[in-house]
Amino acid sequence: MITYLPENHLKVIAQVEARMGDRLLGREEKSHYHQFKVKGQDAKDLIRFLRDEPSLGFAMFIDITAVDYLKYPVAQPERFAVVYTLLSPELGVKAQVKAFVPDGDPRLPSITDLFAGANWTEREVWDLYGIEFMGHPDLKRILMPDDYEGHPLRKDYPLKGRGERGNFPVYHASTQRPKGEG
Repeated sequence: MITYLPENHLKVIAQVEARMGDRLLGREEKSHYHQFKVKGQDAKDLIRFLRDEPSLGFAMFIDITAVDYLKYPVAQPERFAVVYTLLSPELGVKAQVKAFVPDGDPRLPSITDLFAGANWTEREVWDLYGIEFMGHPDLKRILMPDDYEGHPLRKDYPLKGRGERGNFPVYHASTQRPKGEG
């Protein structure tokens, strides 16, 4: 059982601020965790620090997702952000690293060498947002067909697709039961 201790959040904040200095673009307090904002090229360094610093112990990878800020009403450092969520079981603290990635070159280093669990989630972000993870062992589509063009969760992707829906096979539910069943 993990107990959330507010005083441990302050310890994490102080160490991250000392480590990142002016590379930390900002931080935001959420309900049960802190979010640290960095440029894409600094994300892996921060994640490695959170994992390897013995007094922090963010040994548990939880998830990766992405955000497309195109048309977002509040200006952001870049169009895309990749959000990593980690947990320190010892401290009872969750932390997020929000890494901003530019539209013209949406790439950042893979963290699969730090957390094997990032393998599939990085593939998912690549498939749906088109953000490339350099050094990923097998970056390929997992949700969309291999020949699918584009990344459907980008805000500039047409809501009704680009005509590809007519090419997907359609399966209809059968009302007939297989032989041998009542």
